[in-house]
Formats: sequence, C-alpha cells, structure tokens
Amino acid sequence: MKSFTLLFSIMGLLFSGFLVLQNTKDADWPEYNGDGARSHYSPLTQITPKNVGSLKMAWTYASGGADTVRNRSQMQCNPIIIEGILYGVSAGIQAFALEASTGKEIWKTSVSENEGTLSRGVTYWSDGKSNRIFFGAGRWLYALDARHGNLIETFGENGRIDLIDGLERPGSDHYVLSNSPNTIYQNLIIVGTRVNESETALLGDVRAYNVITGKKVWTFHTIPQKGEFGYETWQIPSPRESIGGANAWTAMAIDRKKGIVYIPTGSAAYDFYGGNRPGDNLFANCLLALDAATGKRLWHYQLVHHDIWDRDPPSPPNLLTIEVKGKKMDVVSLVTKQGHIFVLDRTSGKPVFPIPEVAFSAANAVPGETPSPTQPIPELPLPFTRQGFTEEDLSPFVADRDSIIAIIRKSKTGSAYIPIGFERTIFFPGTDGGAQWGGSATDPDGIMYVPAKEIPVYTSLVYKQKTTNQALTGNKLYQLHCSPCHGADRTGNHDGSYPSIASVDKRMTAVQIHQLLANGKGMMPSFAHISEGERKVVVDFILNKNSKETVASTDQSKVPYNHTGYNRWYDRNGYPISNPPWGTLTAVDMNTGQHRWQIPLGEYPELTKKGIPPTGTDNYGGPLVTGSGLIFIAASRDAQLRAIDKHTGKVLWSTPLPAAGYASPSTYSVNGKQYVVIACGGGKLNTKSGDKYVAFSLE
Repeated sequence: MKSFTLLFSIMGLLFSGFLVLQNTKDADWPEYNGDGARSHYSPLTQITPKNVGSLKMAWTYASGGADTVRNRSQMQCNPIIIEGILYGVSAGIQAFALEASTGKEIWKTSVSENEGTLSRGVTYWSDGKSNRIFFGAGRWLYALDARHGNLIETFGENGRIDLIDGLERPGSDHYVLSNSPNTIYQNLIIVGTRVNESETALLGDVRAYNVITGKKVWTFHTIPQKGEFGYETWQIPSPRESIGGANAWTAMAIDRKKGIVYIPTGSAAYDFYGGNRPGDNLFANCLLALDAATGKRLWHYQLVHHDIWDRDPPSPPNLLTIEVKGKKMDVVSLVTKQGHIFVLDRTSGKPVFPIPEVAFSAANAVPGETPSPTQPIPELPLPFTRQGFTEEDLSPFVADRDSIIAIIRKSKTGSAYIPIGFERTIFFPGTDGGAQWGGSATDPDGIMYVPAKEIPVYTSLVYKQKTTNQALTGNKLYQLHCSPCHGADRTGNHDGSYPSIASVDKRMTAVQIHQLLANGKGMMPSFAHISEGERKVVVDFILNKNSKETVASTDQSKVPYNHTGYNRWYDRNGYPISNPPWGTLTAVDMNTGQHRWQIPLGEYPELTKKGIPPTGTDNYGGPLVTGSGLIFIAASRDAQLRAIDKHTGKVLWSTPLPAAGYASPSTYSVNGKQYVVIACGGGKLNTKSGDKYVAFSLE
C-alpha cells in the first residue's frame, strides 16, 4: 500500500512539474493581434485571476518622438514578439527591436520619409534563413533585416515599394499609407492602404507582393473596371477614373489552411455624398474573401450599400469556430461602427444568423443624392451598443439641458442611416464607433470581447461656393479645403481630434505650415494636389496676415457639398451629452448571439468621487484575452491598464500608465516568465502624448 502511495506521490509531482513547464513554456506574439485569426488571444496561463494583483512593472522603453508640446503624437502599435525579441514602432514612427525580457534596445530605424503616418505595428516573415520585418512609413513599404534593422536593398527599389504605384487616377492626390500591419501568406505580403477620404482619394486596390523581390504578384480592384464583377453597381461609366477609396485600411485576417484572406474595405470617397456615384458601389464597405495566392474573389458581403455616412468597417475580422444548434462552424465575424456583428460562414460567406434587408427612409436627402432603400441589419448577435439617440437619452447631469433639447428637436436623429442634410444630423453611435480600429478579442469557447463607445456625433452638409474661373481669397480656399475638419471658425472640435488652428501663428512658421500642407502628418492628409499658389494663400490666411491676395482655383470638384465636421457632442463641462455608459466592454456569446455581460470601460475620477457610478469613456484600442481567463485592456482616456475576469466582467486589477494606452496589449513568455506589454502614446481625446512601452510581469 505504501509503495502505491509513493508511486502516486511521484506521479503527482511529475504531473505538477509538467503543468509548470506547460505554463512557463516560452510563447510568442508573432502577428498583429496575436495570430492570423486576429483573435487577440494567448493560451498563456502564468498570470491568473488569483495572482494578477501581484503584477509589477518589469521594464519601460522610451521609444522617442513624442510631441510633448502640442500633444499631437500617438502610438497605436500592437507590438509583436518572436523568439525573445519585441518589434514595435515609436511615437516618432521609427521601427525598433528590443530584448523582450528587459526592454533593452537592439536597433532602431531612422526613416525620414514618414509624413502623415500613424503606425499600428510591423509584419514579420521568415523562411528559416532570412528574417524580415515589413514596415509602412509615408508612401513606402520597407523591408528590414530583422537582426539589425538594415534595409534589404534587393527588395523593391533599394529596399522599399512605392505604394502609390498603380493607384493614381485623373484628379487624385498622392496621399497613401500602409499604417496597419500587412498579412503574410506563404511568400506573399498582402497589402492594404489608407487613402484620403475626400474627392481626390486614390484608388483602394489590394495588392500582393513577393516578400523576397518586392514584385507585384496580384491586384484586386476594389472599384471594378469594365467587364469585372460589380462594375454595374456604380451606374456610371469608368468609375475607376472618377472615384477613389474603397480601400483596405484596417488589417486583414488569414486562414492559411483554407488559403483565404478576409479583407474589410472602406467607404468610397467622398464619404458623405454619393450623388456622383449612384448605385450600391461594390466593393466599398464589404468583407471580401479572396484566394490568398491569386487574389481571385471567392465571395463578398456588403455591409452598407451606397455609404454616405462613413460607416465602413473599423477593424480586422475575427476568425473563430462556434457551435450553433449542435453544429460546429468555422466563421468569420466583423464588428461595426454601428454596434452590430456580422457572422458569416468562412467558406461560403453565407450568414450564420439572419441578416434581413431593413427599409430606411430616404426622405429629405440633399438634392442629387439617392440613398439605398434598404440596409442589412443582423438579428443576431445582439447589438453591443444602443441604436438611437433622442432627447430622452440625455445624460441626467448634462449641462445646458434646455438649450441642448432645443437643438435636438431641430435635428435629424433617432435611428441609423438618416441621410445627412442641411440640418444637424446626429449619428449614434458616432462616426468612429461603436467599435473602432482596436477591434475585438475572441477565445476558443466562441466568446467575443468588444470595446465600444456610445457618444453622439453630429454633422451637416453645406453648399460649396462655386470656384470655377474665380479668383479666390485665402478664406474661401480655407472653407473649401480645411473647414470640414478644423471648423469654419478654425477652432477644431471639442475633444482635440481635429485641433484648433486659430492661434497657429504663435507656434508654427509659414515654412512649417507649407511643409505640413505639402506632406501631411498624422491624421492630416497631404494637400500636394492643390497648387503651390493656393497653399500660399491658405497659409497667409491661417497666419492672420489679412492678405488680399487671390489665386485661381484648381479645384475640379463634382461634389456640390462640404460637411461641417466630425463633431463629438460634449456639454460645456466636457462630458458627453448622452446617458452613460459612454464606453463599454461587452462579452458576446457567438454560439447563441446573446450577451454574457457588459461593463463600463473607463471612468472620470472626478465624477466617481461625487458618487456617480463609473460612466465609461471614449476609447481607442483593443483587448487581450488569455488562457487563464483574463482580459487586459487599456483604451480608455483615464490612462489605466485593467485586468478583467473574462467570465464575469469584474475588474480584478488596474494600474496607471505614463500616458493613455490607445493601443492593444500583447502578451508573451521569455525564460519561463509571462509579460504583458502596451504602448502608452496618448495624444488623442485631449490627453498628453507619450513615447513609452511598459511591460508587466509577476515578481
């Protein structure tokens, strides 16, 4: 009997040791959002709900490049970790490599042509002999040697590809970026781009390049040419010559076993008027499934027909396996700015849950506009945000309630897909979510964890002044080109996402502003497509020089309207006017389409001190979910990183960050120790900018 007891004890010790080895085995975070499924998931279990309270800062890395004067720089990077090396992008848009266990810098680039760039990370490829990092900066896609960061000069032209190649059309500008990490399939890198959202946008084609040579292997036309599927949905001749956009600006998901790449596409440009592009406008606002080797369309699903609301999908799809009515299914899902989740069979593209076409009124559309009579609205999963806003939805402590109610009663509001008119038109959720670029996490149980925001945004359309053959002043050119973002009075918007330039003469010189207009920076596109004379007159105007100089306009616009900005609606105290929560995290059971739980994400400490329950805040960035049952997420404007029990939504741990973490965290293990790391760049929502990456581990 004693021998059996001893044998069982030895077996128990061996099994415990096996579990320890399993829990401490080194693990990478090899791709954007963790894997090709964009799951944001890691099986690591060393950090658990029981010990997460013991997390301590393990290291910090000052990446450099933060704008600490104007607080305009950001870091949206989800770093990747491969064999103990962390690869990321600095606040100054330089790729770097660190020792993942210490934060010690190994190399850092010094790329100068990075104007207009915001980076969400890099892409890694290896054949076992050569290890490459692909990095988008400015209009270029660079190939770097992963060991030392040097350009691989045999790739493309001296180590880089010019992304504008093949995207130009008559009247287009030159603004193009690849700021979301691209997708590897075998020896291909599949590339999407961000382009301007105005009438001068480049084409949004998806391209695949050979990872060794940089030669283009295939192109998919997101705006079809004559003879291609979808051409008739534009109802105009040669749409590729007059319309841009429909671009793949978010990252893609890849099923490498099936050889299928899943690509969300953006709105056709211009975002808020489509009278010059009648029809459903394929393949704008679609989820595309392409043969990853050839670029051949396998299927598509259009999420919004004839988008005139900037309602393109905001994030990469998720690939997961769910069980519906006893049947296991491989699916692709996509969250939207409107708060919906589309769930489609991964092979056929057929909806898993009903998605009826719902009629929406086209009444009071502006002259020239013909909205789609219906839009697809999923019955399941349930929406993760509220779906309308009226005066009944005002915050109980909103300031200036009576005057705000008076404005609401004169506005167009109450449901989705109201055509934007000359009156104030209210979006709820706002134009940037609902869901946003951070996307959602999924676990092997088929549960999705999606952060969202619920803040009203308003805009309207105004007639453009006719400029043909006119001598225009700086004021008129400013109203034509700049006012949709910076406001007719140059004061920007309340949360600072579009800054005031009313006093720009006190912080920038004429030379600096000329350079900014020519090259773009951050969220601002280049205005190189207008003449140097026009840019000079605009610069004189915003520098308050009161110049009477005029210039002939080169504007060839066929769009008769400007919109009046992306206006998030806050009261005079700086709080959203809608009833809280203003930011949420929701657990959705994708097997049934029902919610498991929903919690506010973030808080305003001064309101909490007054006894007001946490309200949630505006947020950017995604979650991380682990095999031990934890969700890690920053995203909120209160600059906290939180650990949340994935089963209940209970916050188990939080810690302040050096700047708000508007990025998605990564996790990995080196030498048996699990780390969680996040980029703390701030800079949005009137929060301070930073440059630090911060990693946490157990002591």
